[in-house]
Amino acid sequence: MAKLTIVFGILLIILGVFGYVYTGSAHPTALIPAGAGILFIIFGVFANSDDAKKRMLWMHVSVTVALLLFLSLIRADIDVIRLSRGVSFPYPAAVIEKSATSLLSLLYVLFCVRSFIAARRQRTLNPGA
Repeated sequence: MAKLTIVFGILLIILGVFGYVYTGSAHPTALIPAGAGILFIIFGVFANSDDAKKRMLWMHVSVTVALLLFLSLIRADIDVIRLSRGVSFPYPAAVIEKSATSLLSLLYVLFCVRSFIAARRQRTLNPGA
């Protein structure tokens, strides 16, 4: 899962840089997902450890941050639906970028929860391992 966290961070950086370039490099706030991506790369590097406790800690930190990111951007998902129905926004690229960040975060959280459940099942099947 540490590698998935690093890949998720890279995807957020790509999204942020693309949004920044797409807006003509005029809106530095488009780089916010890239800043979050750097955090996730750091979390992934810390989670890439042989120590199970350290790995669990950093993976739980990363999934918590991703969940908070998703929850804070739910409104953007609703705004994208409104945008597709003809409602105009002052900065439609920002709405789309926030929604993409939200959906990527949701996917990451779902993958992590699935992995956490599998790990828990594995521990209950092999308590001595």
